[in-house]
Amino acid sequence: MTILSDKDIKKYLNSKKIVIEPLKDFEKQIQPSSVDLRIGNEFKSFKIVRKPFIDPKDSIDLSSYMESVNIPDGDSFIIHPNEFALATTHETVKIPNDLVARVEGRSSMGRLGVTMHVTAGYIDPGFEGRITLEISNIGKIPVALYPGQRVCQIVFETMTSPSEKPYGHPERDSKYMGQISPEISRIKLDYELKK
Repeated sequence: MTILSDKDIKKYLNSKKIVIEPLKDFEKQIQPSSVDLRIGNEFKSFKIVRKPFIDPKDSIDLSSYMESVNIPDGDSFIIHPNEFALATTHETVKIPNDLVARVEGRSSMGRLGVTMHVTAGYIDPGFEGRITLEISNIGKIPVALYPGQRVCQIVFETMTSPSEKPYGHPERDSKYMGQISPEISRIKLDYELKK
């Protein structure tokens, strides 16, 4: 795989092969080999619950374990040490069938002890929607996150050929296609857990 440079990212964006909307500042958000993305206004975090564990096969909706909060522009969401929260990018992205993308945290956030994705930084070819961010504070001090703040970057890689069944294909289990808000895990829809 080959990573797209800023020159190629601009070419793909201008031709609408890659879509990232809205790009507030085209020139400043495009980095040498990535595009900086901003955090949205909605956050979800776990409630304190009286259960010993989360069971993905449990009939209880996983959303009952989480609470959602909408942060107005100018205000902040405080992520505390050892806390986990979900958010989305402010931008909606559309990935073509012959590229994959990865979300990486910005170095400036990592240096505060804040990670932007726990394990799911990979974006399949064909994906459309806002990217869910899995945010953790692994530091010792709470950190403020402001809607519209650049917190992560998206990197694009070429594939050897276009995907035969990209994300969103009718035969694919594309549980998060078209998401616009932070989506909780839909793991109980995995075919191996439905048995």
